[in-house]
Amino acid sequence: MGNIVTGDDQQTQTIIQVGALPSLLSLLHSPKKGIKKEACWTLSNITAGTKLQIQAAIDAGLIPPLIRHLAEAEFEIKKEAAWAISNATSGGTPEQIRYLVEAGCIKPLCELLGCGDAKTILVALEGIENILKVGPPDSEDYVQQIEEADGVVKLETLQNHLNNDIYSKVFSILEKHFNAEEEGPAPPQPELKFNFGTPAPQVFNF
Repeated sequence: MGNIVTGDDQQTQTIIQVGALPSLLSLLHSPKKGIKKEACWTLSNITAGTKLQIQAAIDAGLIPPLIRHLAEAEFEIKKEAAWAISNATSGGTPEQIRYLVEAGCIKPLCELLGCGDAKTILVALEGIENILKVGPPDSEDYVQQIEEADGVVKLETLQNHLNNDIYSKVFSILEKHFNAEEEGPAPPQPELKFNFGTPAPQVFNF
């Protein structure tokens, strides 16, 4: 079933129409790690589908257990749940994204920014960026939630990450959504490492 939903939207829709979502909900509560991981992976391909397919996952009650796995499960399960939530933020409507936030996805996404796996960090960053793209007034509340989850601290730490994709996405998020709340222009600071004649602290020594 997981392989089928990696296909096109019509193949995914077929799986939904034959009643797979309630079964996947049950499997998310399995005591077996492998089954929960495969269920999250399957759902990540469903939430990568159309807005109607994302809504079907919401209506089937799949989001709360996905977010619980995102927050509490072993890392192998957690990263698949991250894909499922991030994919939903990517293709979902503003209303669907608001539902994900209300269900509590921001804090566990922020926590994943501190994991050691670059690919998972990028998935979490994508989710956070998509959430912030919903725009005001919602995005103002989301900024606050990210700050309360220590997300800004983690984002600033990632400015020193060796992965260029991570650095670029972090820079963009900080510049667009958090720059005004910093004492100085935080996102460009890594560039100062290449300006050897002017140590970064001197910028603030008036």
